Amino acid sequence: MGEYENQFGNIWENAQIPYEEAYDVDAHNIMKPSPQRIMKITHEDEAEFTFQVYFKYASRHGQFCMLSLPRFGEIPIFISGRGEDWIEFTIQKVTQLTDSLFKLREGDLIYLRGPFGRPWPLEKFAGASKHLVILAPETGITAVRTITGYFHSHPEELRSLYLISSFKDEKGILFRRELGKWNTHPHFHLLYTLTDAFSPGFGAGPCLSHLKDIPFASFGEDYHIAIAGPQQIMRETAEACLKMQIPEEKIWICLERKMYCAAGKCGHCKINETYVCLEGPVFPYTRARLLFD
Repeated sequence: MGEYENQFGNIWENAQIPYEEAYDVDAHNIMKPSPQRIMKITHEDEAEFTFQVYFKYASRHGQFCMLSLPRFGEIPIFISGRGEDWIEFTIQKVTQLTDSLFKLREGDLIYLRGPFGRPWPLEKFAGASKHLVILAPETGITAVRTITGYFHSHPEELRSLYLISSFKDEKGILFRRELGKWNTHPHFHLLYTLTDAFSPGFGAGPCLSHLKDIPFASFGEDYHIAIAGPQQIMRETAEACLKMQIPEEKIWICLERKMYCAAGKCGHCKINETYVCLEGPVFPYTRARLLFD
């Protein structure tokens, strides 16, 4: 834990004390790791789990938290679900810390800081005459799941929503249960595509190959595009939008480039003079185009 302990002090000294005594639930400090109870664990696939965690404090669409376990470190994870007294994180097993997270059970404690970050501009997206296009290649769906769910629950706030999300194969598809629910919305147009396989009921190819099927010409000026996913694929997707004469100011990008401390101190996420963890992760493309590696 070395460097982490030196930076934040011995934050784990109360780790074995009962939850109610270890943390004053009425005094939330976003910079201090707080123990929160795991309410539910959903196995999305073999490599990705969704953890529903008790959390009674406010969060916004597109924000992230820093998740940690004693002795294993800390990682930034997007909030992939929100409720009145809970939030969700969809985590991929890729590191020693995530391997340890996957060993947790419902009722166990997980530690988090946050929420942090500039959210999706819901005030720009929402409107009875507006259209929203969401392009979420691969794991990008985790960063846009809450805004899709929000508009499904508030149909009067959007004229139409187009969501295209791509996965390598059917085994890697996230949030299948939401796909069925969202498809019940009369103004939702959803397409899950597979890039490395074929399966009935799913599209084929990357997100950008289906841009031509979105009726941008019928939207007038009342639309925005939200893109989330791996950086190189987001760049290619945004460039494909520009080739279709879509104005830069209508495109929004969600970057998570090497976020590490959420305080702008470590410098891991600094691009030129921009700290992604402080000024992002959501940026208008007019600014994001200068931040791609």
